[in-house]
Amino acid sequence: MTEQKTSRFVALDVFRGMTVAFMIIVNTPGNYTKVFAPFDHASWHGFTAADLVFPSFLFVVGAAISFVMKKWNTQPTGKVVWKIVKRSIIIFVLGYILMYPYSIMMKPAVHGIFPAFSQTRIMGVLQRIAVAYGIVSLMFYYLKPRTIAWASVAILILYWPVLVFWGSSPDPLTMQTNAVLKLDMWLLGAGHLWVGDGFPFDPEGILSTIPALVTVISGVFVGKYVQSNGRTYEGLAKLFMVGLVCFIIAYFWDFAFPINKKLWTSSFVLHTTGLNCMLLALIIYVLDFRGINFGVHFFQVFGRNPLFLYMLSMFAALLLMMIPFQGTNLQGWIYENIFAHAGEVFGSFLYAVVFMLLNWLVGYVLDRRKIYIKV
Repeated sequence: MTEQKTSRFVALDVFRGMTVAFMIIVNTPGNYTKVFAPFDHASWHGFTAADLVFPSFLFVVGAAISFVMKKWNTQPTGKVVWKIVKRSIIIFVLGYILMYPYSIMMKPAVHGIFPAFSQTRIMGVLQRIAVAYGIVSLMFYYLKPRTIAWASVAILILYWPVLVFWGSSPDPLTMQTNAVLKLDMWLLGAGHLWVGDGFPFDPEGILSTIPALVTVISGVFVGKYVQSNGRTYEGLAKLFMVGLVCFIIAYFWDFAFPINKKLWTSSFVLHTTGLNCMLLALIIYVLDFRGINFGVHFFQVFGRNPLFLYMLSMFAALLLMMIPFQGTNLQGWIYENIFAHAGEVFGSFLYAVVFMLLNWLVGYVLDRRKIYIKV
């Protein structure tokens, strides 16, 4: 029993580590205009391998919650709630601080008491993780699993008409006419949105965070299921089949409600949840049932300090972009003078891989010293 429990934690660490490693590669190419197609996000409707990274991270956040839930029953309500709320606030603030320099680089500051605040992005990847973690944790603390399951179904079904009827005609699902943008413009204003697509639109918007909750919720249910049924071939097969069913439903739903990461559509939730269930089942099968451990420690290093290493990678990438060097920045100079010789696209990919490995080295040192940085 103890051995199986340890293996499942290893599987979770490996899955989480694979997600972080791939996330760093996707986020830090040598040249953002020279990227292999699978490592570039879909421009709008559609799906690439890069689009699986963020929902996978949210999925494992939910899986991690399922392991922590056992401790809640032995602690006072006030202590549990405070830990959840405090962790959510800290992650949100760290996300905002991390995005602050990016906001200043992309948009000029304006005058006022806080010169740059009015032009800084409020939401972001870590901010969505914080909000989703906090809400889902409180849901599982106060509500019954059946209630949460039905609420998830309702969210996915109702999100469709909300986008269709609240968006602007004639097509409510374009980048400039959707309900996600409309709500963000009303609540936050254009100055607080991401402008990576050339105009204000936040792919981690407020409205689209609601279906993202279901991604985390699915991770909690899968984590609980694995703990109780992951020891048998039958249990693992059922997990894989559930993933396949979600994947098939998403495929057909895509014809009416397109798979879209930036809107986090319901079909996108089912599509990525299905893929994550099948991937996790495969990882558990390889580790637990086949006993294959090749490369496991590499991903464990990322999986044991995921948030810290992700933030470190973003901070390091920002630093390289902010340091001027010979008419460009340090990142651009390194890419052009070292990696681009391997080819523009392949060199850009090679830069990202090397950058990921350097972050891994930091994680390796922390892991060797048994230092695990948790919020």
